[in-house]
Amino acid sequence: MSHPRPSRPTLLLVLALAALWGCSSDKPKPVEQLFSDVQFDLTVPPETPVDAEIFLKGPTATFGGTDGRGLEMVYQGGRQFSLKARLPKNTAFTYAVRMTAPTAQVALDAQGAPEADRTVTARENEETVTLTVERFGAEGGQTGARTVFIVQVPDITPVGAKVWLSGNLPELGGWDGAGVELYQAVDNAYAGAVTFAAATGMEFKVTRGSWETVEKSARGTEVANHTFTTGGGFERVPVAVKGWADLSTPPPPTGDVRYLRNVVPQHSSLKPRDVIIWLPPGYEADATHRYPVLYMHDGQNLMDDSTAFAGEWNVDETAQALVESGKVEPLIIVGIYNTSDRIAEYTPVPAPKYPDAGRADVYGQFLIQELKPSIDAKFRTKPEAEFTGLAGSSLGGLVSLSLGLKHPDVFSRLGVVSPSVWWADREIVSEVNALTTKPALRIWEDIGTNEGDGDEAETVADAQALRDALVAKGWVLDDDLKYTVVEGGQHNEAAWSARFGDLLRFLYPVKQ
Repeated sequence: MSHPRPSRPTLLLVLALAALWGCSSDKPKPVEQLFSDVQFDLTVPPETPVDAEIFLKGPTATFGGTDGRGLEMVYQGGRQFSLKARLPKNTAFTYAVRMTAPTAQVALDAQGAPEADRTVTARENEETVTLTVERFGAEGGQTGARTVFIVQVPDITPVGAKVWLSGNLPELGGWDGAGVELYQAVDNAYAGAVTFAAATGMEFKVTRGSWETVEKSARGTEVANHTFTTGGGFERVPVAVKGWADLSTPPPPTGDVRYLRNVVPQHSSLKPRDVIIWLPPGYEADATHRYPVLYMHDGQNLMDDSTAFAGEWNVDETAQALVESGKVEPLIIVGIYNTSDRIAEYTPVPAPKYPDAGRADVYGQFLIQELKPSIDAKFRTKPEAEFTGLAGSSLGGLVSLSLGLKHPDVFSRLGVVSPSVWWADREIVSEVNALTTKPALRIWEDIGTNEGDGDEAETVADAQALRDALVAKGWVLDDDLKYTVVEGGQHNEAAWSARFGDLLRFLYPVKQ
């Protein structure tokens, strides 16, 4: 008698049970992992050399021991170094961060003392240890004054370029174009350290070794000097360069701008110079309309970035906007370039330190007898004194007032910006005091509170003395005399640019 065969599902169940019964109940447990991979991520100070070699070094063999180099970290870009180390679990290790090249240095704390050794104990696999070094320095620490300049350069900077600081102090080269050479640092920066006494004020710029390669704005325009005053301890000065003079093309002046090139004075020994002329909107549209004129000194710094040696006033942009918005009477602005004889031409009398100065009257005769008639002949001007102004800053403000006082029959609107009243022991104040009658002059005078620097400096006290002398002779504040003290105002083109619009509104208001 045959027996029935078991069904397929039943057979599979029996085999599965048999397999389970055959398994040992005392299967070995997995061996516990004795090591842990630890990721060390280090943020270094911004002045760290780009070719720095950095190690984690400690007394045990794992971290190099007494004579070993330690565990080398790898530069990751920016300010980051990192390494991955396999460390025995639950074992405490002592180590320190060391820079071995380009010079041997240790990690310092914020006060400049050597940093205490660090410890690490691996508990879990794939742990991360985050580290930061405030600064690197000598084995014994580093105290005292130390100013570190951190300069970020634009992408257009040539690979491997050398970068320099040039400033107004001997430690910065005395404006020679290449005072302090910087080294390449991490994060695409350049860095360098200089020691100054506490409370040292400085001005400086960044170059690639000469004034032909000085820093510029991103669009190629002039930038103001960087300024800094030291505190006496360790400090960093961050600087961002946006462009270079030889690698950036500045934009052309705004509006209708003309030039008279190489104008040679015919009746004096004054040097030749260029003249730049800004014409108001609509000048070409109406061939019958005539315009008042404002003559300005230091013409290369007024409206053409390609010639500005200390930044420009943005005269073109400001005048264009104010005329188009109807806030200023349409006018012609004439900028007379200065020469290497600027001090002599812009001063009415000599001074002890400048015995060859005092040629303002000769310069004035050139303006009155040669340049102004030429401008009146070439352009549609209103040549009368009531429509003609003269303006400038610093010594340019001084000469504007001096010539205006002597020639009110030629100039009646004066822009006296940050005037050098100090010249020749306030000689300009004496000129005002000597007036027997008050000429019909409309005068703008201003000064910034941060313009004083040294014996020969424009100060609020000097500007107030000039204001008081004018008031004593009959000028009326906020009528035909506008006196403005600019809080925080400095002695530079950026400051003068900021208030040029107010000057225009006062000297050339729209007639109601």
